[in-house]
Amino acid sequence: MPAKVLAQRFALLALASAAVALLILSKTHSDATERIRTAIVDTVATVLNVLSQPVDALNQAVAEFDRFWFTYTENERLREEIDRLRRWQMVARGLEQQNAALRALTGLRAEALPSFISARVIGDSGGPFVRTMLVNAGERSGVAKGQAVVTGVGLVGRIAEVGDRSARLLLLIDLNSRVPVVIESSRHRAVLAGDNSERPRLIFLPPSAQVAPGDRIVTSGHGGVFPAGLPVGTVTAVSDGDIRVQPFVDWDRLEYVSVVRFDLPRLDASDIEVRRLP
Repeated sequence: MPAKVLAQRFALLALASAAVALLILSKTHSDATERIRTAIVDTVATVLNVLSQPVDALNQAVAEFDRFWFTYTENERLREEIDRLRRWQMVARGLEQQNAALRALTGLRAEALPSFISARVIGDSGGPFVRTMLVNAGERSGVAKGQAVVTGVGLVGRIAEVGDRSARLLLLIDLNSRVPVVIESSRHRAVLAGDNSERPRLIFLPPSAQVAPGDRIVTSGHGGVFPAGLPVGTVTAVSDGDIRVQPFVDWDRLEYVSVVRFDLPRLDASDIEVRRLP
């Protein structure tokens, strides 16, 4: 019988015998078995380390290429964004000059610019019936009741209670929240009313108002509590008079907020001209 066939027939028997022998050896001479196993592992680890070096070098080269490609694409995107912002800057400067000229022509008094107080959210009293947060700024920092609270993306709510070092923030989605707003495209006024859901409602809209999903909602500035033009959210659903707005703010990721210090310009007695009828 050829040697190849004999090797195939007795290979399994040889391997089984070797396994049994190693098992017996490990039970009777554990120290020797451990040294042999350690030597084998060291040898295999050395071989694997040598073989893995080209693979590691290739992985590093691929990672460097990915970083280079990401930097290149990000650089191109930033260039386009800078060009777009420069065009908007030119338009804004022209509008600013035109606005100043019109104000000077009509004698319209400019509104005072708001200032901001930065604060960190240190507590969350969220629940099914109340949606408030606690911030670490109070009367010592200049925070007052009723002031608007914003983030970089939009309006969060208003200050409901003020302490010496902390204040309680009433969110837009709370049941007690009412914010005068305006539809940015049509300039129709409304009130954003919270109902403890993630999407507050628009109420008190004029009957002729046309609202569609995607319309931006901003503060109207009426009442003197919120500055005009603060972004609030977008309309997401319009059905049977129920208009829902998705706020821009992500309530689950609020960490830092800004309290808006805003005072409407007051009229002095000297500014009021009394005209008598003939």
